[in-house]
Amino acid sequence: MARVPLLLGTVALAAALVATDAHATLARAVSFDEKVDNAAAIVLGKVVRTKSQWDASHRWILTYSTFAVEQTLKGTAPAEVTVVTPGGTVGDVVQSTIGIRPFREGDENVVFIKNTAAGPTVLDFDQGAYDVADDHGEKMVIPVTSGAVHFDTQRGAVVESEHARPLRDFTRAIHDSLQRRANQMELVRTRQRQQQQASLGDTLLKYKLLVALALIGTLLATSHFFRHR
Repeated sequence: MARVPLLLGTVALAAALVATDAHATLARAVSFDEKVDNAAAIVLGKVVRTKSQWDASHRWILTYSTFAVEQTLKGTAPAEVTVVTPGGTVGDVVQSTIGIRPFREGDENVVFIKNTAAGPTVLDFDQGAYDVADDHGEKMVIPVTSGAVHFDTQRGAVVESEHARPLRDFTRAIHDSLQRRANQMELVRTRQRQQQQASLGDTLLKYKLLVALALIGTLLATSHFFRHR
């Protein structure tokens, strides 16, 4: 019996696993900083096994790809991490979802991980997965090529995907992004403290007269008390 390909496109299952503004082959371009910020963890690892099976409803095929973690670039991760993605092959049935890449045993990847009710998955479809290749002894991190078009919703234009770069540069970019985010959060906290202090100062000024009158009243009452003793 020949395999029966079933193209799912952007289905409800994919939407449940990966939150994004995607329609057909049009995917929203996600900035590197946004991906780093939204990822629960970022790992470099090698695929040691994959398994595809039907979900509980027997409507969708899910593929579970297990990575032996070589390096954790953000967050914490165990020695092995299994990510679930929609699509795969069970028997003679093939299901595929546009914008979601399959992982192959033996491949090395950097994966931006998002936690879902179905388990860890890849953040932002194919934009959250990178191939890792050896280039004369140096590991290169390469964005995954897919049929999805990356679209900048702010500019209303198609944009180019990221370029390949050495792992050390990629790691540094993640560190810099995390530091920028930490600086932004500290700035927000500083502004909040300043606003709270300013609000307290405004309150004290607003009730300064009442406080002064209360103090005067207390002094007069005390003076009256001692005069009549």
